[in-house]
Amino acid sequence: MEKGDKFVYSFSITEELYSGFIHLFGDKNPLHVNKEFAKSKGFADEVVHGNILGGFISYFIGECLPIKNVILQSQEIKYRKPIYKNQELLLKAEVEEVYKSVNAIEFRFSFEEKSNAEIVAKGKIQIGII
Repeated sequence: MEKGDKFVYSFSITEELYSGFIHLFGDKNPLHVNKEFAKSKGFADEVVHGNILGGFISYFIGECLPIKNVILQSQEIKYRKPIYKNQELLLKAEVEEVYKSVNAIEFRFSFEEKSNAEIVAKGKIQIGII
């Protein structure tokens, strides 16, 4: 991979993904599981857990890159808008820097709503080549 390489992947926030996250991690904060509570706080619906995006990043690093001998070293996610069930998101990532001396690659990324290209989250990822 080289500086400037770009990747785009589509992800769906399905009911199965949403309920599976709650089942696996037990996070039943009312913002995530109570529509009336979420609406009373100014949201359109129950807000999907932001860490689901971390799962999409893990999938991107482990399954979508052209090399498999990698390990996630760090990630930073800044959430800009809530995400909801049944949304389609695009992960757009670009290689920002390649550090050959330490076998590391840094990406900048964003998650965008597929329907209107609004950025819902963005950040950085660093991977190591093992």
